[in-house]
Amino acid sequence: MTGKAKQFIRTEIQSLSAYHVADSGDLIKLDAMENPYQLPDQLKQKWLDVLSTTSLNRYPDPSAQQLAKKLRSFMQIDASQSIILGNGSDEIIQMIAMSLAKSGSSILAPEPAFVMYKMIATFVGMEYIGVPLKSDFSLDLPAMLAAIKLHQPAVVFLAYPNNPTANLFDEQAILDIIKTAEGLVVIDEAYHPFACASFMPRLGEFDNLVVMRTVSKMGLAGLRLGLLAGPAEWLSEFDKVRLPYNINVLTQTTANFVLDHEDIFEQQAASIRELREWMTEQLNLIDELEVYPSKANFILFRLKSDDAKNVFEALKEKGVLIKNMSPTGGMLDQCLRVTVGAAEENQVFISALKKTI
Repeated sequence: MTGKAKQFIRTEIQSLSAYHVADSGDLIKLDAMENPYQLPDQLKQKWLDVLSTTSLNRYPDPSAQQLAKKLRSFMQIDASQSIILGNGSDEIIQMIAMSLAKSGSSILAPEPAFVMYKMIATFVGMEYIGVPLKSDFSLDLPAMLAAIKLHQPAVVFLAYPNNPTANLFDEQAILDIIKTAEGLVVIDEAYHPFACASFMPRLGEFDNLVVMRTVSKMGLAGLRLGLLAGPAEWLSEFDKVRLPYNINVLTQTTANFVLDHEDIFEQQAASIRELREWMTEQLNLIDELEVYPSKANFILFRLKSDDAKNVFEALKEKGVLIKNMSPTGGMLDQCLRVTVGAAEENQVFISALKKTI
């Protein structure tokens, strides 16, 4: 960077690269952990009718009270717990970090983890501490507890299931972390529809536990809607840094409508879980791959002999876009990540992969 901007922009920001989203063009898009299914046709017209009554000239409900009430019921959040909504999980992570960014404070998470934990730590000027997972991507509990005791982080983030590895961490290990941490512990349940496991029912047992969810993976990624649930003493402070009207009127109207049809999303999640097992079986039939177990809507696999970049590019040439995790390095060297798509998309991917390696 040259010129006047270099003089004023923080050096930490100058050293970052912007979050990159690949242009999928006409490719089969299996790189972003999206639900491949849209709303059923019979609901689309009803949805459009509801949208037609929305007042675009007015600001939305600043606290999205109706939507918050519906999400509380949908996600079975106990009445004793507070909730706040964010423009996706990313904004909630940022609100948490901004609220806790005292001088010398830190964020701790296992590594590899969701990239926004580290990026947002940098945004707000907090130290980021990454504790490596074991070779099978399970938590290294002794290392985690030692790091927590040493650094006393303001917040520990635990994705459950983890991104990008797709595995569920051991429940007792997480409980040990919650009990050891003096600061906040955030259980990030972005992939809850596919995991069939949750810490939401345990809210209230610990005064430093909060649970974060999103509607993105259940089929509403375009809405950008996240939720944080937990004790009021934490959430009332986080709410102070939430930008006004952060949940726009179209998101509120749409989410209020579609959440009345929760059976559709459970049917879609069940279908994705079945397709995930089929994809895992197919990948395991390829000797050149090491396939990791998944409780999310994506699968991580490692190439034993081929080069991940070459395979990634070859798949693109065959019309399929997945995620090359190898540039991250370390434990993700030679790893690729594929989203579970619709049945025909998965078949095209498996066929293209077999022809590639």
